[in-house]
Amino acid sequence: MYPIETAFIEANGLSFEVDMCGKGEKLALFLHGFPESKYSWRAQLPLLAELGYTAWAPNLRGYGKSSRPVGIPAYAMEHLLADVAGLIDAARARGITGPTTLIAHDWGGAIGWAFALSGMRPLERYIVMNLPHPALFMKALKTWAQLKKSWYVFFFQIPWLPEKVFTMRNAQVVADAFRGMAVNKDRFPDEVLDEYRKNALIPGAMTAMINYYRAAMRNRQAQTDLSNPPILMTPTLMLWGEEDVALGKELTYGTETLVNDFTIRYLPQVSHWVQQEAPEAVNAMIRAWMTGQHVPQSGVRGQMLL
Repeated sequence: MYPIETAFIEANGLSFEVDMCGKGEKLALFLHGFPESKYSWRAQLPLLAELGYTAWAPNLRGYGKSSRPVGIPAYAMEHLLADVAGLIDAARARGITGPTTLIAHDWGGAIGWAFALSGMRPLERYIVMNLPHPALFMKALKTWAQLKKSWYVFFFQIPWLPEKVFTMRNAQVVADAFRGMAVNKDRFPDEVLDEYRKNALIPGAMTAMINYYRAAMRNRQAQTDLSNPPILMTPTLMLWGEEDVALGKELTYGTETLVNDFTIRYLPQVSHWVQQEAPEAVNAMIRAWMTGQHVPQSGVRGQMLL
């Protein structure tokens, strides 16, 4: 009923490869994580279309067939935020003039938090999955426990070697990141992993993907700005797979003091890849929250409770 089509959208001086679904007057804009792509939202795009939105899931800059600027500075947060603003403006130019809901995961969540807090464009709602509020994350990064979990961020600062490791043997490390971390590995059959392998092996793509981390480490001012932000007034839903090996559940504690209208649901025995591993539970929670209903809890492995 709600087919997904792919088109190219010009925004912020770049070309974005965008999966599109639905024809509503309101925009639902999805931001994927690392080392994912627009494909990670395949189960959520039809839901937002059903709820009356035009749903867009772009490959972020550097990913897939989207524009791939060269150099670490091109992946600084200021440019990523401008991309989101540009995509919203492009949707408005196409007649999608209603309010925007931003839905984000992992690195997309980092961009999403920063964008929501920036006020660059008004948001009706914000949904974030397995990425903590930046103030809480900055605080956690001062602890040895989180630094050990975030070891890969420091590895990514080394020139060329991370790219070599992630692309060798048909991007096996990329495939292992999904299936290895997942609790329900059946959600990541070979055809799903092949999609991510293919994207990682595009010439220049892996460098662009890792440059997000390199640029973030160099942008101390952005880190300072996000460490003491204003209270976020945008209604926010956080969904969190509890078996996240890189970002612990404890990073969510205290978010309610930083967001005026905040709802959180944990998904036990679900990994970092929450919207792909437990799409039924995630979609039920999103549907309930966006329609003003009670947001259900999750049992083990994404099974729903009342």
